[in-house]
Amino acid sequence: MQQLDETSAAPPETTSAAEIAYADVKTRILDGDIVGGEMVSEGAVADALGMSRTPVREAFLRLQAEGWMRLYPKRGALVVEVRPHELEDVVDARVLIETDSVRRLTRDAQRAAQVAAELAQVIERQRAAYVAGDLVGLADADTAFHATIVDAGGNALLSTFFATLRDRQRRMVARSLWRRDDRTEQVLHDHELLARLVAESEPDAFEMALARHIRNTHRELLP
Repeated sequence: MQQLDETSAAPPETTSAAEIAYADVKTRILDGDIVGGEMVSEGAVADALGMSRTPVREAFLRLQAEGWMRLYPKRGALVVEVRPHELEDVVDARVLIETDSVRRLTRDAQRAAQVAAELAQVIERQRAAYVAGDLVGLADADTAFHATIVDAGGNALLSTFFATLRDRQRRMVARSLWRRDDRTEQVLHDHELLARLVAESEPDAFEMALARHIRNTHRELLP
């Protein structure tokens, strides 16, 4: 029996035009290129991406279902603004979840030290992005820092829930740190402190430092 060539057994996966449009528009919303309250037209996105309006319309419908846009027939799509109560909810949820993970880490000092070393590597990535003026890389590293803490707790349910907060967190970071050198330096300093508190298994001090860090970073956006 003739053997199949594994390299050609299946056709290569392709990304649909709707997926491309969805990823492009969502990334621009999260990174602050499209701000809350701005109207976006299907035609403008379609022209920019070199595609028809149909996949863009599909992308807009998906973004509306996720709460990022509101569609208005014949007018376009309105990017939903971040509401103060939403930011408060994100802050409270993040503090609870991350602190719970650090409390779990207190049971294993060796694991806590390992996680602190992983956090130090993320901080270096974040510092490199800052030096390079890479806002997207800066936001991604910020998200990775906090996700590392949550995942280290070993609670799959909390990790899954935290993942739903990542997009909102990324949007907050993009708005708060854009061209704010003083703010970014403080974020890096805060992250170093948080990593040290993880290594030292100090969940109570971590909780206070994390709440202060988040509120200071996003103070213009919080009531």
